[in-house]
Amino acid sequence: MSTTTSLETSARPTGFARDTATVFMRESRPLVRDPFSVIFSLVQPLVFLGLFGPLLVGAAGGDVAGTLPWFVPGILVMVALFGTASTGANLLFEMQTGSHERTLVAPLSRSALLVGRALKEVVPLTIQGTIVVLVAVPFGFSVDTLGLIAGLAVLAVFGIGFGALSYSLALACRNRDWMFWMVHQTLLFPLMILSGMLLPLEDGPDWMRVAAAVNPLSYLVGAERALLAGDVGDPAVLGGILAAVATCAIGVFVGVRSMRRAS
Repeated sequence: MSTTTSLETSARPTGFARDTATVFMRESRPLVRDPFSVIFSLVQPLVFLGLFGPLLVGAAGGDVAGTLPWFVPGILVMVALFGTASTGANLLFEMQTGSHERTLVAPLSRSALLVGRALKEVVPLTIQGTIVVLVAVPFGFSVDTLGLIAGLAVLAVFGIGFGALSYSLALACRNRDWMFWMVHQTLLFPLMILSGMLLPLEDGPDWMRVAAAVNPLSYLVGAERALLAGDVGDPAVLGGILAAVATCAIGVFVGVRSMRRAS
């Protein structure tokens, strides 16, 4: 019996929380069957960490202790950004194969269909973020354990919202998957560059600093750097939390509205 058929026959309209848990379990099954997919999706962030990181250390005169605490948190945000931005592609595939339409007729809340999917993104994001930190530790990166847990929690909140926005984009581009990837690539790299996760923006042109000031990722990067260093009282932490919560609220609101309109 297929996963979708199982969901249709076993799900019952027992409330939003139960429906969300049902969708979450359904979406998490592929991760259990093929856990290596989580690791394979880390290739790009690890390439940046392995090739771009040494260049920054060299530019800093070999100051590993000063460079890695600045760079590794940015890679964690990159993991959250790339990992959740592409999740809508899975929904596009389901719509093209008819699986999504069968799910819509299941006795489940439309809101739960979106929230359950978005919550699933927390699992691979947490695993991937932990792997990145463990890879960096042998090269001299020192991390505050409680700060790492808090940092991953903030990224999880952001990931839920950004993943929901990716699903919304997929619903809007259901018959034009090329448009999904065009918007995906057009927005992703400017957001990444204008967040300061790879290079500092303090010496950049004025327009770039203004753009960074309205980019929620820049606040997220600042919060991760403070948290992983154990500086919980840094004002950047509050800015990152607010940016993550705002992204989550907007993403879930837009996503739920899009899912309810789906037919």
